[in-house]
Amino acid sequence: MNAVLSLARPEIVGLQPYAHAAWLPSLTRLHANEAPWRPAGDTGAAGLNRYPEPQPAALIERLAALYGVGADNVLAARGSDEAIDVLSRIYLRAGRDAILQCAPTFGMYQVAARIQGAQVVEVALRREHGWRLEPERLLAAWNPQIKLVYLCSPNNPTGNLLEPAAIEAVCAALDGKAIVVVDEAYIEWSGGASISALLPRYSTLAVLRTLSKAHALAGARIGALLAAPQLIALAKRIVPPYCLAQPTIEAALAALAPAALAATRERLCALLAERETLRRGLAASPLVGAVWPSDCNFLLIDSPDADELLRRSLAGGLIIRDLRANPALPQALRVTVGTRAQNAALLRSLECA
Repeated sequence: MNAVLSLARPEIVGLQPYAHAAWLPSLTRLHANEAPWRPAGDTGAAGLNRYPEPQPAALIERLAALYGVGADNVLAARGSDEAIDVLSRIYLRAGRDAILQCAPTFGMYQVAARIQGAQVVEVALRREHGWRLEPERLLAAWNPQIKLVYLCSPNNPTGNLLEPAAIEAVCAALDGKAIVVVDEAYIEWSGGASISALLPRYSTLAVLRTLSKAHALAGARIGALLAAPQLIALAKRIVPPYCLAQPTIEAALAALAPAALAATRERLCALLAERETLRRGLAASPLVGAVWPSDCNFLLIDSPDADELLRRSLAGGLIIRDLRANPALPQALRVTVGTRAQNAALLRSLECA
């Protein structure tokens, strides 16, 4: 049996998915128990009185083109969070299976695993090694009960791109043994190439992408799971039949039009310049002990007086993220790169502008 299927929960492999109403938009719809009129104020391309197309073909094709994969390698989801949840439900059995993650990292991996009743195994990204992925340490921690291995690249909250060779070493060692999930939510900010080019080579590699960050659609909730067609087929059994709202679909299609993509590229370049200006300004503040290198649209900083730094930013009308509850980040704060005016306001609040 294909490893994608053999690693999955047997009841998911054998699941008969919900049969949604047929999608035949050229015909008058009298088969889905919908209201025949649009609600007041509905100006979308398709009526909100109608169920949206499940896994819309136009959206899947544009996501596939954007990410350089085949349409059968793409599942559209409500942000990467839903893709993480779907993977957890496919592969994790309560009390038996586990995930492996490199801490500190994005918190939803372990939340989804624990909701599923699975265990969480952690391998530390070491501060003294610049938060780099160390494949030999990760592989030493792996055991056959670990079905999902999460690698966040660039990593949230440390901000660093994981070395592609290190990621590939993990993929090669665990191919067919575990689903290696590479979360590339911030890859556009790094200038690095996506690991999705390796999908044809490693059968149990999966990649998470999102329109929330670089494409400025956090409120629309559109993410993508990129994986082997067999895994995408399993995931389609799990997602609700109409999981993507019609306004979300239309917003995503607009964001993926050629002119919008060109504008996004320009904004990315501009924000990277702002990131460097903000980095220099923060490094000049006596309230900042260190500013870590970043491949993301945020900066991880260490502060010897984080309470005072937070107080000043709030007084200036700005909120930044306090990460000190994480044992690996006892002095850490995370600062999102904003507009030039927003960044300048933050620096003024810290008296370093």
